[in-house]
Amino acid sequence: MLPRVVTGAYLSYLIAPIALLFVGSFGELWLNTLLPTGFTGRWYLEVASDPSFRRAFVSSLAVGGLTCAACLAIGLPLAYAVYRARDPRIRALAGALSLLPVALPPLVLAFGFILVFSSDTLPWLGSIWLLVAGHIVLGLPYFLQAVVADMQRLGLRVLEEAAESLGSSGVQRFFHVVLPALRHSILSGLIVVAALSIGEFQFSNLVAGFLNRTYPVVLLQAFYGATGFACAATVILLVLALTASVAGALSSQRAARFSAGTR
Repeated sequence: MLPRVVTGAYLSYLIAPIALLFVGSFGELWLNTLLPTGFTGRWYLEVASDPSFRRAFVSSLAVGGLTCAACLAIGLPLAYAVYRARDPRIRALAGALSLLPVALPPLVLAFGFILVFSSDTLPWLGSIWLLVAGHIVLGLPYFLQAVVADMQRLGLRVLEEAAESLGSSGVQRFFHVVLPALRHSILSGLIVVAALSIGEFQFSNLVAGFLNRTYPVVLLQAFYGATGFACAATVILLVLALTASVAGALSSQRAARFSAGTR
C-alpha cells in the first residue's frame, strides 16, 4: 500500500505543474488565482506569429540537427574504438573521460567557452557553430552510453568474428554487421541527444548570440509578459520534449527486444 501511495504522490508532483501549464495556456487571464479565468486559444496563435519565437524554434531545430549529425559522426567510431580496445584500463579511462561532461555543469562549460572564444584570436562567441560545439560536448556521452551498452548486450565481437570467418573485410563487417545490429540503439541515442539539445538552457543562454538564441532562451523572456503566452510557449516545448522521450523509450525497447532475439 505504501509504495502505491508514494508512487501516486510522486506522479502527482510531476504532473501537476504540467497540467497547470496546459490549463494556463488556454486561460484568458491568470493573476493571483489557482486557475486562470476565461478560455481562449489565441496564445498559441500569438506564439506561432511571433518572429522571435519562430526564429528561436528554427535555431533550436538547426542546432539539434547539427548536434545529432556530429554525435553520429564522432560518437559511432569512438564507441566502436572503446568497445574494441583490448586493454581494460584503456576502456575504463575512455569511459571515465566520456562521462566527464555529465558531471560538469553546463554553466562551467559556458564560462570556459566565453573565456576562450571571446578573445581577439578566436572571436566566435555567439555563432551557431560554437553553440553546436557545446551541445556536442553535452550530448555525446549519452549517445556513447547507448551505443556501447548495446554493443555489449549483442556480443558484437562474436558477430564480427563469425563474419570474418566467412571472408568479410573490416569495412564490410562495419557496414553489414555493426551498423544493422546497432540501428535501434543509434536511433535511441540520437533521439536522447536531440531532446537534450532542444531543452538545453544554461549553456545556450550564455553562449548563443542574439540571432541564434534557442527556444528555451527566448522562452525565459516570455514569463516577464503575458502568462498565457508564456504557458503556451512552454507547452510547445514540453510537447517536443515528451515526443522525443517517448520515441527514445520505444527505440530502447525495440533495441532490447532485438538484442534478446539475437541470443
